Amino acid sequence: MDVAVGAFLDYLVAERGASSNTVAAYGRDLRRYVDDLAEHGVTDTSGVTRADVEGHVSRLFEQGRAESSVKRATSAVRSFHRFLVADRVEEAYPAAEVRAPKQGEHLPDVLSVEQVFSLLDQPFPDDAAGLRDRAILEVLYGCGLRVSELCGLDLLRVSLADGLVRVVGKGSKERLVPLVGTAADTLAVYLDRSRPLLASTASAAGRKAASQGAVFLNRRGGRLTRQAVHGLCERWGRYAGIEGLHPHTLRHSFATHMLQGGADLRAVQEILGHADVATTQLYTHLDQTHLRGVYLGAHPRAHER
Repeated sequence: MDVAVGAFLDYLVAERGASSNTVAAYGRDLRRYVDDLAEHGVTDTSGVTRADVEGHVSRLFEQGRAESSVKRATSAVRSFHRFLVADRVEEAYPAAEVRAPKQGEHLPDVLSVEQVFSLLDQPFPDDAAGLRDRAILEVLYGCGLRVSELCGLDLLRVSLADGLVRVVGKGSKERLVPLVGTAADTLAVYLDRSRPLLASTASAAGRKAASQGAVFLNRRGGRLTRQAVHGLCERWGRYAGIEGLHPHTLRHSFATHMLQGGADLRAVQEILGHADVATTQLYTHLDQTHLRGVYLGAHPRAHER
């Protein structure tokens, strides 16, 4: 398989005149493809089936890769197998009917469940900022909030006893969102141990920002900004090996993992605050790739021809 990939990359340079950047990108995509197939027991080009190619594309989505990355990787795999047929190395073209995601069918960035656990279970400092940051990440993922909704959250709208939070979303529309599990636990710890310390800095300086009732405060006791949340997501994501983590990625991950876990589409729509269910249905595309990947990996007849 490695020899075939090398021959294909040489062909791109010698006969197609491809740029060094294109060759490097295709090389990375194909090495990932070869490694993935090897993990699933396929080590020779003659043994590759359409199901193997589709399984690889599904797993790329499961890993949370961007649409553009999956599109390029699919193109690389298709070109590779087309080259093998044209060069008479193989007769079959297993990637013939495998399609890359269409431009405009934007599939949001999503973390895998393992990545979420790595992010949220990493060690946080046992100080005011550390407890606050962990609670923010847990609530973003646990409740599927937009960053603006998190920053606008007030104490009077949080009920730990009832396990609910009243969120003000787009168009000033209110909705009730469940607040349970580790999201509720970490928020309770923050409210008990961290927020009073942050609020006291505003009081000591004679500011009234903390008295406005914001849930999440900055080091000066004021309401936390969206820019600050963006920054802490990137920082803690980097510590967990996730580059460029965006707060909205946690919301996307929440929706996708809920659907993968069997949640009703309408229920997820209500929790997310989507006015149109079609917006929520975007996440079913990701869910379907997950289900297809599970099927291909588990069903004893999935690879039979």
